[in-house]
Amino acid sequence: MRDSLPYLKNTDFPAISRNKLEILQVNLGYLCNLSCTHCHVNAGPKRTELMDKATMNEILTFIDNHAIHTLDLTGGAPEMNPHFRYLVTAGLKRGLTVIDRCNLVILLEQGFEWLVDFLAENRVEIVASLPCYLKDNVDKQRGKGTFDASITALQTLNALGYGQANSDLQLNLVFNPQGATLPPEQQALERAYKHHLQENFGIAFNHLFALTNLPVQRFGSVLLSTGQFDHYMNLLKNNFHAPNLEKVMCRNTVSVDWQGFVYDCDFNQMLKLPLGGNNKIHIRQVAELMGNPINTLQHCYGCTAGQGSSCTGAI
Repeated sequence: MRDSLPYLKNTDFPAISRNKLEILQVNLGYLCNLSCTHCHVNAGPKRTELMDKATMNEILTFIDNHAIHTLDLTGGAPEMNPHFRYLVTAGLKRGLTVIDRCNLVILLEQGFEWLVDFLAENRVEIVASLPCYLKDNVDKQRGKGTFDASITALQTLNALGYGQANSDLQLNLVFNPQGATLPPEQQALERAYKHHLQENFGIAFNHLFALTNLPVQRFGSVLLSTGQFDHYMNLLKNNFHAPNLEKVMCRNTVSVDWQGFVYDCDFNQMLKLPLGGNNKIHIRQVAELMGNPINTLQHCYGCTAGQGSSCTGAI
């Protein structure tokens, strides 16, 4: 994919290095029931890449040897991996916080009737994509009918206790801008989301994560095809906020792809930028990471622009 985005190049982005590794973000495969326009993974129903159980066991061995406190599962739709339940259960047995990055619609798909109860019974934290609280905008980004399906899924999760004030079942939502713009201020947007979803659908949730779209994979290709790439990169760079460098997710997180290879972040994984600028490295080969350099390119301005952006929203 790096060749198809020739404008992503080395820049004067400040050099940064790793702190203590605490979070392991694992991509279970690029198979997904949706094909969203803002997707930086280029996931979809025709993708066949899926992590096998042997690779999951190598990841668990790595966890046993490192002070990881959070296992963050993503995709594609991570739940479509046939070994999803195995890895979730193994992570929980190790005392980890397990996060499922869920597109909501998967909860209603045929063959996944088990999923909602499994998540609730195992107290899995859900980070759910809902790129807007308006139907037309969501359907435009994610496909016709996805908004209504997402609302039904959220109501189902609420009924099980997710997102409720008296419950520890965490339900967080993710906002993505419609196009080549920075997200609005996160706290104000969260208030607007909560008011609209409660007033119109009776839906409650814990927090909103406002994420900046990075020019990678499908979204990067859209920018190129519409002639907006240079404008967007200038927007990101012109809004660079140096204090965000201390809190970017790559300081305490690594990303593991479906084959077990390790990257500084999920975006670098999609660009095939190896960990720390080294040759491609598998999780079974990873030793100490603290103090190692982080591999950066032009897209990294997306995580440091304005209020900043990470897998847990503004930083």
